[in-house]
Amino acid sequence: MLVHGAWGGAHGFRHVRRALREAGHEVFTPSLTGIGERVHLASPQVGLTTHVTDVVNTVLYEDLTEVVLLGFSYGGMVVSGAVDHIGDRVAALVLLDAFLPADGDTVHGLLGRTVADTAAPGRPWLVDGPVRAYDDPAEAAFSVPRRTPQPVRCFTEPVQLPRPLEDFPFSRTYVRATEPDPEAIGNAAFDAAAVRARTSPAWRYIELATTHLVAQNRPADLARLLLELT
Repeated sequence: MLVHGAWGGAHGFRHVRRALREAGHEVFTPSLTGIGERVHLASPQVGLTTHVTDVVNTVLYEDLTEVVLLGFSYGGMVVSGAVDHIGDRVAALVLLDAFLPADGDTVHGLLGRTVADTAAPGRPWLVDGPVRAYDDPAEAAFSVPRRTPQPVRCFTEPVQLPRPLEDFPFSRTYVRATEPDPEAIGNAAFDAAAVRARTSPAWRYIELATTHLVAQNRPADLARLLLELT
């Protein structure tokens, strides 16, 4: 299962999804509530818990087991929150240039922002994402119009993770995109996550020489990596 990041949607994984299916694998790429093709469901109440529930319910309703669960960027918060509910159904966790939280962390906290900065009364409840760089102009033409604002509660709501990810029985892989990408606003948090993974025997650590949008700029490399895990 491939879980996208902020301001994105399942369409961002379409190249990787195709490659994995051609290799004989069943692939699920849920779009999170309020963004992507589910943008019509956006509201101030949509937050991280909503997106954790999106992932958990996909696994439970489809009765999935032995899942390779990937979270990209903000999706790292989502899959981390989900494993407390479905950890026994996960065979491998992959964080792709993603946040790696502890219990109670928020996206904005990991970015060094305060609640006063981001959730003060009267501030907009929708947040626009940064401009992204695409290697292929055709990919940019497809993706840019499909980027959507995201409810700020996704970034201010704490993740519930009573057990550290290292305590679960599944395997863990962290993939860091190493090419400079000034528009990847989580760079410092991703660097900290990479250090945690690189220095822990509980994690496999991999680097890919590309920018943040790995699934869209290096889909073949990502598909090969996932096929190795399966």
